[in-house]
Amino acid sequence: MARAGFFPGSTIGNFEPHQASAFLENAARILGQGAVLFVGVDLVKDAHILNAAYDDTAGVTAKFNLNLLTRMNRELGANFDLDAFRHQAFYNAQRKRVEMHLVSRKRQRVRLCGGVIEFGEAETIHTESSYKYTVESLGKLARIAGWTPTTLWTDPQGYFLVQALLRG
Repeated sequence: MARAGFFPGSTIGNFEPHQASAFLENAARILGQGAVLFVGVDLVKDAHILNAAYDDTAGVTAKFNLNLLTRMNRELGANFDLDAFRHQAFYNAQRKRVEMHLVSRKRQRVRLCGGVIEFGEAETIHTESSYKYTVESLGKLARIAGWTPTTLWTDPQGYFLVQALLRG
């Protein structure tokens, strides 16, 4: 009996390319011959659209990003001053990914896990990468991992893609 897998959203975009490849290879091994895997990805689009999405005017993404420091304070006994960092997100066209950073507003020292980390003004903590794909780049990644790209679906704007992959 053939199996089906579903990896929705664009979660695969949070993997580094070698991790995305390893994930697809592992899914092929687990699901086996004759399987289908549906994968969702965020497509490459205009940098202005991506920058606005990851640095939204409502500050939702900034709060999400700064919450990492809140959690480290609570769960790891750190002493991050949240007001001493600001959220920064931008599209890195060369690497085809949005990068999220927390930028130190000043020189500071932070206690974390029994040690001390020193930050210079404008020094960043790279908190997340969100890789963007094209139909072609996802297809190449899938083929390398042993999948055959088949049917695909996109939204009307061409911002997102769900691709069916077959394991023959």
